[in-house]
Amino acid sequence: MSDIRFTVTSQFAGCRFDVCLSKLMGVSRANAISLIDSGKAKILDRKSQKSSTLQDGDVIVINQEEVDDQKEKSTSKSTICNIPIVYNDEDIVVVDKPVGVAAHSAKGWDGPTVPECLEASGVEIKTTVCDESRKGIVSRLDVGTSGLMLVCKTDFAYEEMKKQFANHSVKKIYHALVQGNLKQNKATIDAPIGRAKVSDFRFTITKSGKPAITHWDVIERFKGATLVKVNLETGRTHQIRVHFSSIGHPVVGDPMYGANPQLSEKLGLSRQWLHAMSLKFKHPRTGELIKVESKYPLDLQHALHAIQEL
Repeated sequence: MSDIRFTVTSQFAGCRFDVCLSKLMGVSRANAISLIDSGKAKILDRKSQKSSTLQDGDVIVINQEEVDDQKEKSTSKSTICNIPIVYNDEDIVVVDKPVGVAAHSAKGWDGPTVPECLEASGVEIKTTVCDESRKGIVSRLDVGTSGLMLVCKTDFAYEEMKKQFANHSVKKIYHALVQGNLKQNKATIDAPIGRAKVSDFRFTITKSGKPAITHWDVIERFKGATLVKVNLETGRTHQIRVHFSSIGHPVVGDPMYGANPQLSEKLGLSRQWLHAMSLKFKHPRTGELIKVESKYPLDLQHALHAIQEL
């Protein structure tokens, strides 16, 4: 019986091996670690440990029998995607996206996506003016970022909300735990972002990039890290992660952009400490001001408690 092979793309590059395997197979992290330790899952042509950081182009090899066994336990993606809905009407729906769920389908990603989870929950997305793979999506979150995300259910809403995001009238607030002690209590990072030459999945500060503006305020200071409130004026890919890395304060739990893996291990983090906390926008049809808020998921709460003890 042949093994199953999965090529790592930007969706998982920078992730720990055990975290990626857990999401790919829809199993607990403990089960994923067991598969790695037993040799039933490995990274081709290099040493495989649970804490190994995946790189773009890595090939993950999984024992066929384990894949078949998991298929019997999970009949559909929806069984591992329980996505909370915080606002819903005929035009728009706002979800509190869990970590491990992609904003939309992409090459190399076989896990759950926000549109799939919504439709599995009985929420019909009727948009036709956007690409089918990005059904109703006007603003996205990374797989490893949790929090509030808006999806449009009608073409009218899609066109109207696209304008609001384009003119920066939507207020998006994130909370991020960044490494080190920020010298200022508030500041703005204004630096263009584009693709890094060394990789097609990483981004960097570059003169040829698109304008990117990030405002931040300190919420609380800890030993070795600072909790900040972030207001994005623009919405570039990996913007918060790239901007804070560029000033020497990468987001905790984000090894792709320079975070200390030892600190992540101490805090029990398997992804970046970054959460979309609130959204404020005008309803596309009525013009009513809508504000929705979220709370920290359990893994981020645990990390905050852990860093207070350092």
